[in-house]
Amino acid sequence: MRHDSRHTQESPFERAKVEQIVRADIAAFGAGRAEMANAIVDQSGLRVRPERSRGRSAGINPSGRFEPITRHVFDDGWDSLEDLPPFKTEVQVERPRTIITRNESPDISFDRSINPYRGCEHGCVYCFARPSHSFMGLSPGLDFESKLFAKPDAAKLLERELSKEGYRPRTIAIGTNTDPYQPVERRWRIMRDILEVLEARSHPVGIVTKSALVTRDIDILSRMAQRGLAKVALSVTTLDRMLARTMEPRASTPMKRLEAIRQLSEAGVPTSVMVAPIIPGLNDHEIERILDSARAAGATEAGYVLLRLPLEVAPIFKDWLLRHYPDRYRHVMSLVRSMRQGKDYDSEWGKRMKGVGPYAWQIGRRFELAARRLGLNTVRRTLRTDLFVPAARESEQLVLL
Repeated sequence: MRHDSRHTQESPFERAKVEQIVRADIAAFGAGRAEMANAIVDQSGLRVRPERSRGRSAGINPSGRFEPITRHVFDDGWDSLEDLPPFKTEVQVERPRTIITRNESPDISFDRSINPYRGCEHGCVYCFARPSHSFMGLSPGLDFESKLFAKPDAAKLLERELSKEGYRPRTIAIGTNTDPYQPVERRWRIMRDILEVLEARSHPVGIVTKSALVTRDIDILSRMAQRGLAKVALSVTTLDRMLARTMEPRASTPMKRLEAIRQLSEAGVPTSVMVAPIIPGLNDHEIERILDSARAAGATEAGYVLLRLPLEVAPIFKDWLLRHYPDRYRHVMSLVRSMRQGKDYDSEWGKRMKGVGPYAWQIGRRFELAARRLGLNTVRRTLRTDLFVPAARESEQLVLL
């Protein structure tokens, strides 16, 4: 059923969707009230039936915040819900005019990046990129995990942009928004094409991924690494397979990620581990174990990011927490807010990644001490830019003829 929810003051998402999660949130903070909180969300019509969302982390599929309508599930007496199919991965082709995205964020280390895909089949429930699907008229919930966009012209666009007069090389980051090695990459091979262009132009690249599929491209990455042009970071959120399966259902298992670190390191590729995100009360007790395991596998650098819950990510994460860990809901969200100045999220530069307050400070010190003990981050590798070879522009090629 579609319900028209036009309003002049607030979006339908804020009014019809977040309101129900807020009610559940309030109920969950009462003693022993997790069951009531779950009932509120169940009765709201937000949740998608488990058989339709099997293998996905999000349990809701709210309308994007720019949409003039909201969708609610209810029983109309015709048993029509039985006919709804499971969410299956669909890939559409996107034809952008440019492929390098620029940013001026003062608290991240790169100024340019490439995203071969929109949406991510890994389906990490905490993914801060989920709200970007609203710009496509889709939901940041299950749509983000199942309705993907591929950019098959990425390599050609990259070649053209690197050939522009006046281009100055700096490290291109890939995997900072959605994962370039998510499962659909096996068929589309867009990332492989991008790396071939970067290698040909001797252009530096830094990759972040949760997928062991990155080892497919060890041949290219090792050659680039020998010249100081490539490094890879594997994100390891937990070593608990059960937690990983519910939280990151289609990403590589933790052990496969550690094995990818080992293979990359042995091939001479500088490899680091990202303990990200750290979720207080859920996986923060694993910080030292993850760093120990990654160091043993060959990682030489490490970093961490605190859980981020911007915009639509907060209700999606809260619903997941109520479904899978209702007994921890109050504890986890209380700790999150203690590090976000009483809010679910604070987007202020310099604070959004690490948080503030005593608990955030404690996490930071634990991480630093463990990294120091293991000899991580003793040397920070800076990729080379002086080897860059710009492609000959069309006019120059004609002169050669």
